[in-house]
Amino acid sequence: MLGSKRLFQLGMLVFGIASFGCGVSWDVYSLIGFRVLQGGGAAVMLPSSLSILNHSFSSDKTHRAHGVSLWTAAGAVSIAAGPVLGGLLIHISNWRMIFFVNVPICLIGLLCSIRLRENVKRSEKGFDIPGQIAWLFTLTALIAAIIEWSHLGFKNPLIFGGIIFSMVALLLFFWIEKRACSPILPLEMFKSSSFNVLILLGTMVNCTYYGTVFVLSLYLQNVLHYSVLLAGLGFIPLTAGFIVSNLISGRLTAKYGIRVPILLGTMICATGYICLFLAKANTPYWHLLLPFIAIPLGMGLAVPAMTTGILTNVVKTYSGVASAVLNTSRQAAGAIGVAIFGAMANGGPAKIVNAIALIAVISAGTLVGTALIISRYLKNA
Repeated sequence: MLGSKRLFQLGMLVFGIASFGCGVSWDVYSLIGFRVLQGGGAAVMLPSSLSILNHSFSSDKTHRAHGVSLWTAAGAVSIAAGPVLGGLLIHISNWRMIFFVNVPICLIGLLCSIRLRENVKRSEKGFDIPGQIAWLFTLTALIAAIIEWSHLGFKNPLIFGGIIFSMVALLLFFWIEKRACSPILPLEMFKSSSFNVLILLGTMVNCTYYGTVFVLSLYLQNVLHYSVLLAGLGFIPLTAGFIVSNLISGRLTAKYGIRVPILLGTMICATGYICLFLAKANTPYWHLLLPFIAIPLGMGLAVPAMTTGILTNVVKTYSGVASAVLNTSRQAAGAIGVAIFGAMANGGPAKIVNAIALIAVISAGTLVGTALIISRYLKNA
């Protein structure tokens, strides 16, 4: 309706304003409110950026593969660099600075986006407000129930009620989308088995990674007793692994297709999770280097190829929706992973160590199972 460029700029502007609001927030409620606004800005900006990239290189598969690898590398590096920069900013200033630092970055992004060209014919269809609301309630109720599960217990009416409400809202969402004149999620996209398994891969990768990184941050600070800054610096190998493998993935995809880097990356990532068994109560940091390098190395190979595959498995007019589906499923899975793995690690240092061992098994098993599914449905990709 509005075009990818305009949405990208709108999302960047909202995110910058919300970041400033977080920095000047006067109590926890105002901070949460501005954080919600931040999430809205990011949710508008991210799918639009991938849609812009896809349309910019729609006629050149090689450049698109390299472009997607750089796009995913930027996101992966930011995830890994966040704890480092956040710890540094808190160390030299205070927590408000981690929000203020976003403002000039958003301004630079807005200035750079002026040169973008809008090359997509805009739709005249309306916006699916009922579908949007149903999906909002589905995710919110589910994630809230998972987060509070360990504190209240499943028998609490708020927990099992929230899960039941989420399932009902999900069914309502699909019912609305099937009948909507302009659905936010065209269900015919899911007729492609390749599209479905790639979305599954993105979901599983984010669920395991975000949840694991969250628990590892607790491990470094509460078990190994690292400071906030030192714990952030401990994640530097994650950044290096993503940078190298994301760039390699673009070359592998251009030469061999998406199947090879996806399967290779998934297996390397699963191996990295198994190596988390090295994380004990008194483990030296250098013992953690193997999983800290292998996990991002594998993800960096698989995710760009996966993203490229998703964009090539839908018609051009659905590229914005496809990127939105990918980002939504991955972000939701990341939030669920943090909630589940975080609940497993709740209860002190001993609980964190035991949780990491179980998380290693769950994450590795999940990725191996996903790889087997992918090897069956992406034979010619």
